[in-house]
Amino acid sequence: MNVATRDPLVGKSFWRNLGHRWPAAVGLAAAVLQLASGVSRETVAVTLCAALLCYLAAAASNRPWVGWASIAGAVVVVVVGELVGLVWWAAIGLAALVLVVVGLFGPASRPALTGQAAALLGYGAVAVAALHVAPRAGLVLAGVALAGHAVWDVVHYRRNRVVPRSLAEFCVVLDVPLGLGAVVLAIVDG
Repeated sequence: MNVATRDPLVGKSFWRNLGHRWPAAVGLAAAVLQLASGVSRETVAVTLCAALLCYLAAAASNRPWVGWASIAGAVVVVVVGELVGLVWWAAIGLAALVLVVVGLFGPASRPALTGQAAALLGYGAVAVAALHVAPRAGLVLAGVALAGHAVWDVVHYRRNRVVPRSLAEFCVVLDVPLGLGAVVLAIVDG
């Protein structure tokens, strides 16, 4: 008799359900890795703005899968931006501007594009503000903004629009532990 037939926690339905929750597992792993390697207001702010850029890219292209592909794209934007002498948030801002223009002249849904652009401006402003206050206060501000972004993720998960549900699930499980972990570390390390 194999383990799967004796133990209901390790049965076929357990593995099938776990297979459907891979985005949550990957999001949690990413959050834990960032927390374990040390977080700063900058890393939390970059994470938030990269997520916002992914959502905007999906809206601008009117193709949800582009959200997943844009994770790598956001990394490239940050790295190339810094290589040419831009601060990361300016590079993300320029990329966002390009995406909005592409969306306006392309297949984007106007309400989706407007919503994602507004979210990037709002959350992005908080993320950049976090870089210009005292380090502990900035870490708290960036952490709260990232955890708060999970509400945006849940809305997208429930509506199943703009980005795939799997990306919204990944983001929720990344944003909440990393954001709240950053807040806790800012308080404890202070």
